[in-house]
Amino acid sequence: MRVPGHNAYIQSMNSAYDDNDTLTMQSKHTRKQKENDMSITLNLYYTGENGNARKFAEEMESSGVAGAIRAEAGNEKYAYFFPMDDPETVLLIDSWKDQEAIDVHHASPMMGEIARLREKYDLHMKAERYVTDEAGISAHDAKFIKQ
Repeated sequence: MRVPGHNAYIQSMNSAYDDNDTLTMQSKHTRKQKENDMSITLNLYYTGENGNARKFAEEMESSGVAGAIRAEAGNEKYAYFFPMDDPETVLLIDSWKDQEAIDVHHASPMMGEIARLREKYDLHMKAERYVTDEAGISAHDAKFIKQ
């Protein structure tokens, strides 16, 4: 999770060291490296009636649209899941290397096909956006994860 104002704080700290170019360049490089290591994940919940959300996901797969999205530069994951407690909803987990990759995807002709299928199946959406934790999984949390 990013802290509001964090980048402004980092920039002000960097400017405090402007008389020392080496430190400023190292700080900027470290910050840029952390930004490059972060992924953006979108959880998209598609909801419809009469099994339409599942039909949408099935057509996305069978038509090759989902496969084409997976092949796009910067796409890290594009996978559909079906909640056991809600047969009218499909969850899409959609992860990208960075915002630029998402922007390129959103500008692609594929978005027109996705929109057409959403309309065809009369789906409504809810979206959640997550940014990868720069520190990763803590040692404390890791003990609860079986590899």
